[in-house]
Amino acid sequence: MSEVRDVTAADADPLAAVLGRAFAGDPVWQWMFPRRPERMGSMFASMLRHAHLPNGLTELAERDGRIVAGAMWDPPGRWRVPLATQLRQLPGLMRILGGRTFTVLRGLGEVEREHPIEPHWYLAVLGTDPRAQGLGLGSALLRSRLTRCDERRFPAYLESSKESNVPYYERFGFRVTGEIRLPGDGPRLWPMWRNPQ
Repeated sequence: MSEVRDVTAADADPLAAVLGRAFAGDPVWQWMFPRRPERMGSMFASMLRHAHLPNGLTELAERDGRIVAGAMWDPPGRWRVPLATQLRQLPGLMRILGGRTFTVLRGLGEVEREHPIEPHWYLAVLGTDPRAQGLGLGSALLRSRLTRCDERRFPAYLESSKESNVPYYERFGFRVTGEIRLPGDGPRLWPMWRNPQ
């Protein structure tokens, strides 16, 4: 039996570990952590604590009482991480990313430059533990927020870090709007926009 619910502060570490496993084979996350993939969970924990939990809009899916998937959303006008928060995060990011810190920050800046300015809900992260993939948990998390987007007539936006995931998001009404290339011959991302349905 699975359930979708809001994330609490106590969920941050177990959800971060799940997301670390979910993105272990992701091209963008492998680019960020080419030699230290075990640090991905720490990066997700930092993102949750500093950027997403304060918004109160991150959801998770549980199966048989275990956290197995999560979706980090940002509401309209709040997707950009404030400078003060970025500065607070910087020492932790430097510990997590090491020598890759400034390359990764440059790449994230490229992604941010392509971000649409029209008000929208932003899906920053959607991931499922590899052992629970294929059970519809990511779809349940997407439907949970997209239903509310439609009710309130808001569009939604995301960047797919795998071309193979583009058709999955298209089934929910997202459409590719371009392509973003990360620095240093880094991987590509596919920005995707969804009008309310």
